Order: sequence, then structure tokens, then C-alpha cells
Amino acid sequence: MSVKEEELTNNSPPCASNSLSNYLWDDHPDENKWADCVHCGMCLESCPTYLETGQEQHSPRGRVHLIKSVAEGKLEVNEQFMDPVFQCLDCRACTTACPADVDVGGLIEEARGQVRQAMPLTGLKGVVSSFFLKGLFPHPTRLQAAGGLLKFYQKSGLQKAVRSTGALRIMPDHLADMEAIMPEIKQSVHKKYKNVDVIPAKGSSKAQVAMLKGCIMDVMFSDINESTINVLTYNGNDVTLPKNQTCCGALHIHAGDRETGKKLAKQNIEAFQDADKVVVNAAGCGCALKEYPELFRNDPEWHEKAEVFSEKIEDISKYLYDTGYIKPQSSINKTITYHDACHLAHGQGVRHEPRQLINDIPGVNYIEQPNADTCCGSAGIYNITNPEMASAVLERKMENVPEDVEMISMGNPGCMLQMAMGVQKYGRGGKVVHTVQLLDWAYQEDEKKGLGNKAASVKE
Repeated sequence: MSVKEEELTNNSPPCASNSLSNYLWDDHPDENKWADCVHCGMCLESCPTYLETGQEQHSPRGRVHLIKSVAEGKLEVNEQFMDPVFQCLDCRACTTACPADVDVGGLIEEARGQVRQAMPLTGLKGVVSSFFLKGLFPHPTRLQAAGGLLKFYQKSGLQKAVRSTGALRIMPDHLADMEAIMPEIKQSVHKKYKNVDVIPAKGSSKAQVAMLKGCIMDVMFSDINESTINVLTYNGNDVTLPKNQTCCGALHIHAGDRETGKKLAKQNIEAFQDADKVVVNAAGCGCALKEYPELFRNDPEWHEKAEVFSEKIEDISKYLYDTGYIKPQSSINKTITYHDACHLAHGQGVRHEPRQLINDIPGVNYIEQPNADTCCGSAGIYNITNPEMASAVLERKMENVPEDVEMISMGNPGCMLQMAMGVQKYGRGGKVVHTVQLLDWAYQEDEKKGLGNKAASVKE
């Protein structure tokens, strides 16, 4: 039976860790992850929620202590436990700061799985969560239909009418802010290349790579997917878009729905099994794909498959940097700064590569942003579920954006939406762009000038 035919079930058997534990289900937090935490406090200044609240339970070491205490039978899985666990942005900055590399993010995600099994969402929250996480994101056809509705909303004049009549005032402020910065919906690569097996390299081919289309990325940021394909083919890569790929599951795992996350992981592992390299242009997706082995730590068969799969995953900036990319000759005469997406910098350790890509574009006046790797408050759908904290984190983030920059570059769609709201609210930073778009725009100018892709590779 294929993964697609598997029935999803939440009837997991009780946890068999130890008789004292108050984690009642399998896939409980891994004690090996907290074993090295000595509560030294090195993580405190890296934690956005601790900096905002000053409360120990909203610090990384505080959360680790709570998670450990439930395992030892000292605390229950209840509202008091749930709040600190779900207030965490899961930004991984604490692990970067930790001398012992304690995987707080992994613990948080495992703990959320326990909370959601013990305390499932009910009422309107349960309906909304189930609609998006199970009814929409895992289904590309439904996502494309939703994208079509958004496109109609933008093109039909309905959006203009809604904005001009002040109808947005009936919406919660944070949702109205999101509507105000909604990107233009364009044709998805899912539709454009539906009947294409391989998108050929421009000029001679040096490699073949598969690309993750993503769910939200291909609906709301299809132009970034298009830029990714353009840049890959310009640099001699044949690109495939495996037909059965699906949502990476990151949003599900963050929300505590680990069973759906596992189902999606299995489908992606099978979809990309023939690929040697899988290129990803969304930091959150890339991090989730790399961490699939964590989902299957208690399932030897799928853990082994996930290990093989995770080795294939590469962020677009790192892939280009490692394999050699053509330096553009056309200029982008803009002052640009760079924001480190948490799941790229802290989750995948990719920092230097995107900065190098930006600096290799002629005409760019690059300004390093102070505290560039601090969270913007997006954190998947955190800015929807925790709007007050997300807004406070965003305000702190925008204070670090240099005043005179014309563009803020980054490598994650969630960050792009959040930072665009920050630009609109605080008037700093100009246009928000994906790093691969900058390279694509420079290459397009090269092609218009007849320069083609004959320039020397940066690695040659």
C-alpha cells in the first residue's frame, strides 16, 4: 500500500517510557535532548519571548525544565504547561547560543505533539486548524483552487472595493495587516510545468536536481519558484518537479500534529526517492525536510529512509555556492541588507552563502544588519496564532533594519510576509525580496544584453 493510501489515525498507543512520566502517548520528548542542559543561562539573551516577558517559563532553559518535569511525573500536561510550550517561536536561536547544543526546538515540537493528543483543539479553533492543516495544505489541487480564488479577489476589483470601503476594519488587526501586504497571485509552477518532466539547463548540463515546490510558496510566491528554476537552469542544472511531492509538514509539526507530519514526510520521501539532490528555497521547509529522521526515531525502517532523504536536501543559496554559480555582469544599483531566516541560520547553519550571492551582484551596496539572525516573529503561522507576541518581536526586529536600505533580502516566505508588514508599519527597509530573485533579475539583464550565461563560474 502506498503512503497516499494510508489512513491517518490519531489513536496512538500509550507511552511506554517510564512509570512516572505524565506523557501518555508514544513519540514523547526525547530525554537525550535535555540531558546536557545545565541551566547555565547562556540561552536567555537569544530568546525573543524571554526578552519580551522576562519570565523564566518563557525562556529556553525554563521550557526544558518544564518538559523534563512532566517526564518525571512532577507536572501534568495541562494549560499551564501548554502556554510556555506554544508561546515558543521555535526559532532555534537558543541551540546556537547553547554550549552543549541542546535541541530545544526538537523538544518543543515533541512536547506540542503530547499536548495536542492530550488536549486537542475544539470548537472554532479546531475546525479552522483541521481545515488548513488537514484539508488544504496537504492537497496541491485544493491549494491551487484557493490560489485561484485569491487571484480572482485581486483581479476582479473585489480587493479594491474591500479596501476602499473600510471593510477590513471588521477583521482583527493582524489579519487586516496581512491582507494589506498580500503579494500578487501569479501562475504557479505546478500549473505551468504540469506536463513537463524535465526543465532543461540553458547551455550545457552539469547536473540534474529536483526542486520542492512547496505549498504556500507555489500559491503566494510562485514568482520566487520561477526565479529559482531560472537561476538553476542558467547555471547548468536540469530541473525536475516530482509529481507526487506534497507539503513538507513543517506547519503541522510546529502545531503538534505529528501524525499528519509523518504522513506527509513519507509521501515526500517516496516522491523524491530517485533524486540525487533536492533544492529548497524556503528555509522552514528545508529545515523540516532535513529533520525528517527525528520524526521517525522510533521507526527503524522509515528512520533509515529519512536519513538517506535528509542528505539530499540543500537550500538554494548553499547549493549554488557549493557547486559554483555564474557571477552576473549586470548591476542592481540598490542598497540592500540581509535578514537571516531562523530555520536557515540556526536550523541549517547557512549564513555566509546567501550574503556572498548578494555581494557578487555588481552595483549592490550591501549593509550588514545588526542582529540579523534574530527572529522576525513569523515562525510559520505564529503571527496568526500569537499575534501580540509576534508583533512585539517584529517591532524589535525592525529597530535593527538600517534606515537607508532600499531592499531587505531573505530566504523564507513566512519571513517575507512578516517583514513586509514591518516595512509597512514602521516605514523602514523598502522592498522585501528573496535572495534568489536578486540573482535572477541580474541574469535576466545579462540575457537582454546578449551576455548569456558564458561568464566564469565563481568556483572556477
